[in-house]
Amino acid sequence: MKRTYFENIRAGIVSTVVGLSLTVRHLWAARRRRSELYVTDPNYFAQDTGMVTLTYPHEQLPLPDNARYQLHNEMDDCIVCDKCAKICPVDCIDIEPIRSSEEIGKASDGSSIRLYAAKFDIDMAKCCFCGLCTTVCPTECLTMTHEYDFSSFDVGEMLFPFANLTAAQATEKRALWDQYQLEKEAFKRNELAKPAASPPADAPAPPVADAPAKRPVFRPGIKPKT
Repeated sequence: MKRTYFENIRAGIVSTVVGLSLTVRHLWAARRRRSELYVTDPNYFAQDTGMVTLTYPHEQLPLPDNARYQLHNEMDDCIVCDKCAKICPVDCIDIEPIRSSEEIGKASDGSSIRLYAAKFDIDMAKCCFCGLCTTVCPTECLTMTHEYDFSSFDVGEMLFPFANLTAAQATEKRALWDQYQLEKEAFKRNELAKPAASPPADAPAPPVADAPAKRPVFRPGIKPKT
């Protein structure tokens, strides 16, 4: 059965009043803000009213302690072991170590540092935030910070360098290591080239050790009958 002209007008007015009442009710509830709860809180889904919009970046939601965002490396504690680069599933960590002939320093946990880091680059554009690199780090110098807003229009700005050597210093350290290797090889060759020192003519002959007594050969006898 078709509605009459006045019935359509009445239905439109009713739907408008219902919609406006819903809008006014939400506006009235937006006078207060919802409390900041984590998903694990049992009352997380009980908050069906209140304002949820934040005026970012002036306001930010609190982050949990185990949040995994931008990587940071404390180079003073890094021993350049290369474990983080090996375990990374997306190869976002690039390390170029330089060996040293002596101990460079000590990490905060007492580990010896014997390698320089000519390059320690982390490409956050490739990072999948799995956290494996921070797990295998023996000195815990590689951590994930709470800094999550590092977006950029240039993907090249997502590459974060942490090396503690300049290009000139890295070249100097490589030259020192090459020189150390050459000196080490020259010393080995000189030691091998030296003739064996012969004993003087009047030196007494070394005592001849007594020959060990021969043990009698064991010959099994006939097993007696029982």
